[in-house]
Amino acid sequence: MRRREFLLSLPPVVLAARSPPAKGVTLTFDGERIGEPIRMLHGVNGGPLAAGGLLDLSARWKEAAFPVARLHDCHWPNPDVVDVLTIFPDSKADPAVAENYDFERTDEYVKAVIDTGAAVVYRLGESIEHQKAKRRVRPPKDAERWAAVCAGIVRHYTEGWAKGFKYPIKYWEIWNEPDNRPACWTGTDEEYFKLYSTTAKLLKSEFPKLKFGGPGLGNSGTLAKAGFEPTEFLKAFLARCAKDSAQLDFFSWHCYTNDPSELVVRAEAIRKLLHAAGFKSAESHLNEWNYLPDGGWAGMMSKDAVARQKWHDRINGAEGAAFVLAALIALQDVPVDVACYFTAEAPGMGLFGPHGVPSRAFDTFRTFNSLRGHKRIAMRGDAESGIATLAALAADKRSASVLLARTSGTGGTASVKLASPPFVGSFKKEVHGWDEKLDWQVLESGKCDRWECAVTLLTNSVKVVRFSKAD
Repeated sequence: MRRREFLLSLPPVVLAARSPPAKGVTLTFDGERIGEPIRMLHGVNGGPLAAGGLLDLSARWKEAAFPVARLHDCHWPNPDVVDVLTIFPDSKADPAVAENYDFERTDEYVKAVIDTGAAVVYRLGESIEHQKAKRRVRPPKDAERWAAVCAGIVRHYTEGWAKGFKYPIKYWEIWNEPDNRPACWTGTDEEYFKLYSTTAKLLKSEFPKLKFGGPGLGNSGTLAKAGFEPTEFLKAFLARCAKDSAQLDFFSWHCYTNDPSELVVRAEAIRKLLHAAGFKSAESHLNEWNYLPDGGWAGMMSKDAVARQKWHDRINGAEGAAFVLAALIALQDVPVDVACYFTAEAPGMGLFGPHGVPSRAFDTFRTFNSLRGHKRIAMRGDAESGIATLAALAADKRSASVLLARTSGTGGTASVKLASPPFVGSFKKEVHGWDEKLDWQVLESGKCDRWECAVTLLTNSVKVVRFSKAD
């Protein structure tokens, strides 16, 4: 199945209908009910080096402080780093000989990621191939030899082998989207299961303190009113891991959607499935997600260049930005251990333009990172408003912030109130935000005497209200 056919074949999502939010709504938070720390789940895919060395996005990466970066489709569509065949081009060579590996460019790429402070999830495998001729995503002819090559890569980056490094890279993923054929895998289910089992067992035996998993599943199952129905591939994969006693330290899966609640439903269903299959300790990694305009891929697949551009503009503009914040808020309460947006490089779905100009979606990531170290403030009353909300108190208890995102409805006014405020004395209020016509900017600033604020939330908009001690 070609990539286009695979994407268009993904089952439609049937979720509970959401009623349009009221034009005016009051959101009250309780300053006496302080909960758990904000979960920094704004991980990404890719790295900060792009455009053949002409573009270094490291400074931007540090602004957003991405907690983790999954290395997949790096430098796509011309992947010259990370991929196994890029590092070990002669599949017939001896994996035990250091000279048979070409680490130079990948060393520079990985170092740049590490230097931003992000942890690494290293995908062992190949980048997607949209061309008719598939040269890299074919099953390795010798699974044992391929596994030995992967061991050489792990050894280079974690144990210093072959003039390498001792980086704290904990997560190693075995392949990506083997169910997406032929763009990511031209073989059969059985060929992938054998490759995974062989590689996972070898790597775990040599590196017992590291975590190995996969498969970066493109389609985990169908969502309907009757519940979640996993794909046959997913059920067979888990069964094979159990049968072969193949290590599954983490299970990775992907979701592209226009409804943040789909991330929640899938995450909860996958967690239950892992428990039922005997993998109770396996982590759940949502390591590819992004906004999907209109819930489908037709815009990206269009032969009309203008239509394709508009589709990508929606992802990178106010529409996608509001979705990103709503998704990061939704992920706070679901059983996901790692989440990685696709992607933080500079292609069409990336957070940056081809010359490094950040998108509004990037501004959302940077804004979300401002809550690092904060603890959640609970909401009073009914939260069903059509608005995604997250309130948090800073570690020093000198400021409290409320993030709001509207992705649906007709828009309107939201009255934000902070009851039982967490600190006393004079304070000031700042309101930041953007929408489809308004770039990110300060909308209101100054001293105030009431712990409340009225903000206008149009469809596809984000607002941030921050109360802080005046001194």
